[in-house]
Amino acid sequence: MYVCLCTGATSHVVADAVANGACTSKEVAIACGAGTDCGRCRHTVRSIIESYFKARTPVPVS
Repeated sequence: MYVCLCTGATSHVVADAVANGACTSKEVAIACGAGTDCGRCRHTVRSIIESYFKARTPVPVS
């Protein structure tokens, strides 16, 4: 799915940028260009970042 129509960045491109160390929408923009133009995709970029880190946070065992 396209996340950023301005640059043509897909969800895979954004996810790869996050997997390679981008932790903020600004870092994703530097890595792949998503969010550098009009900014409409920044909410989606932030959601991808949040989902990535939630999936990698261990669940506490009680």
